[in-house]
Amino acid sequence: FCLMAAPGKVAAFRLPPLPSIGEIIKLFRLKALKQLSQNFLLDLRLTDKIVKQAGELKNAHVCEVGPGPGGITRSILSAGVEQLLLIEKDARFIPGLQMLSEAAPGKVHIVHGDILTYKMEKAFPKHLKKSWEDEPPDIHIIGNLPFSVSTPLIIKWLENVSKRDGPFSYGRTQMTLTFQKEVAERLTANPGSKQRSRLSIMAQHLCTVENRFVIPGQAFVPKPEVDVAVVHFIPLVQPKIQQPFELVEKVVRSVFQFRRKYCFRGIETLFPENGRLKRTEQLMMTADVDPTLRPFQLSMSQFRKLCNAYRIMCEEDPSLFVFDYREELKRKKTTGNVLGSTGQPEQTEEENQL
Repeated sequence: FCLMAAPGKVAAFRLPPLPSIGEIIKLFRLKALKQLSQNFLLDLRLTDKIVKQAGELKNAHVCEVGPGPGGITRSILSAGVEQLLLIEKDARFIPGLQMLSEAAPGKVHIVHGDILTYKMEKAFPKHLKKSWEDEPPDIHIIGNLPFSVSTPLIIKWLENVSKRDGPFSYGRTQMTLTFQKEVAERLTANPGSKQRSRLSIMAQHLCTVENRFVIPGQAFVPKPEVDVAVVHFIPLVQPKIQQPFELVEKVVRSVFQFRRKYCFRGIETLFPENGRLKRTEQLMMTADVDPTLRPFQLSMSQFRKLCNAYRIMCEEDPSLFVFDYREELKRKKTTGNVLGSTGQPEQTEEENQL
């Protein structure tokens, strides 16, 4: 089964002849489930191209998320990896993956489970660990993610990067993942871009993020309504905003809550109604940020200053950090008093004062 590559070739491993991905789908009667936003990639030239974006994989340890019928899996194995961990939630794909595992003896470990709950801290051998300041470890995460899971999963992994746990307990583990083209554009958007969003700040303050190439929707079966982009992440040695993940996420989420309005409108939602205007003014002045900028116009440096100023205010008044603007709105609705923060005349007056 295991053949050595010819001299000069990168791969030291070659898969034996196997049924095509299309034949695997027919053999095991696999059907992409719309409710799981599944789309299969059958073209092995494209799966090779995706895997190539991860960099040098010879003798590396790789975790593939949601391998499905195993197209990308074949390309990863052909790259000469040492070990491949497959995490697949859908039991229908396991028999086809087992066939691949038998074709690559000792290289493949299949886990039938959910990547959102799987404990990645124990996924790889301890000897692969590197210190955060070193080069990234010889560990890669690769995945053609279902659209429904891609955003919550990358937010979870960005939190892991911030805390240096999960798959990042081994060091600055690299990720090569697919997203809807629109989501990929948000992940990589620069200040002033219409795609600039919460996702842009959360990803770019923790990682180098590159949109590598776009795969047209017609390359997938069934064809999705959107194109797909391959995005590569390398965690930064130092985050651009050196504050806890939860604090940064709260500030950024608040700023983008009203993305078409002036940024101070979102920042107001960080504070309880009592003293809201005064505290918003204090935060904007301390951070030295123009309150009439739109959220998508703010630079990473301005977000850093806002987070640092908010941290100081939270240290002075710990109740601020646990304040939840939406909970305040719910309480108002139940008491029939929905003034101020919901855009009624009283709020406009506050905006004019500011």
